[in-house]
Amino acid sequence: MKGRITKLIGGLYTVRDESNKDYKVKARGKFRHSNQSPKVGDLVGFDEDFIMTLEDRRNNLNRPPVCNIDQAILINSAKEPEFSFNLLDRFLLLIEHESITPVVIITKIDLLTESELTVLKNKMKYYEKFYDVYFVSSVTMENTESLRKIFEDKVSVFAGQTGAGKSSLLNALNPEFDLETNTISKALGRGKHTTRHSELLDLFGGLVADTPGFSKLDFFDIKVEEVPDCFVDFFELSHECKFRGCTHINEPKCKVKQEVELGNILSSRYHSYKVIREEIKDTKIKY
Repeated sequence: MKGRITKLIGGLYTVRDESNKDYKVKARGKFRHSNQSPKVGDLVGFDEDFIMTLEDRRNNLNRPPVCNIDQAILINSAKEPEFSFNLLDRFLLLIEHESITPVVIITKIDLLTESELTVLKNKMKYYEKFYDVYFVSSVTMENTESLRKIFEDKVSVFAGQTGAGKSSLLNALNPEFDLETNTISKALGRGKHTTRHSELLDLFGGLVADTPGFSKLDFFDIKVEEVPDCFVDFFELSHECKFRGCTHINEPKCKVKQEVELGNILSSRYHSYKVIREEIKDTKIKY
């Protein structure tokens, strides 16, 4: 039989076959010996007891641990924890590198004053040139109805900082999920991990993964020379730079730097680019 892994808990996999029937199976020991680990999203060959084969993956994320994803729903809280452009840029880089379509959702807008929300929306207009951006509240349900259309016929992953409201938003979209949520720690300024496994859930004609949140992104698989191409706005301007392969750092007549100086690229966006690029450049491979 053939199917897709939709859930993994404690070494037991739930595989959904082509007729939407679910099986609980284990993975054959051969995967451990070949350094392969089946994960949620994998397309597999299986029998009633074991996963036998893995198909090639279209894409593969380590954190969150899912694969064969059509789009990544990037959840960013407007407050508690505080909104971070740097964190958003880090998520976008990782998702772009895997050739997955990002969708940006800003949650907890009910915690902002009207003026604070206006400031954030004005800054996010820059990102709206390149990505779909939604502002929602899981408490007041504001704008959540507009999200229904984005899931149909797609395998999506909810990803974002711990405490950003991923599980709360999924519960708001479908109360039957009844996913565990938790409040933000006032002392630490971040949320507790409430999602302890990866699972694909049925939602509005598609599948969506609720995955463990995290507050830091690592870029072990990304080469420093790939970073300019993963910033889609910089990539679009790169053909106007004087030098092919411009790093947008020290080269003269760099179109990206010119646009930053003119205020056409957010200074925070360019700062994120430089910080991330240096981080990847300085990373040493650990054995």
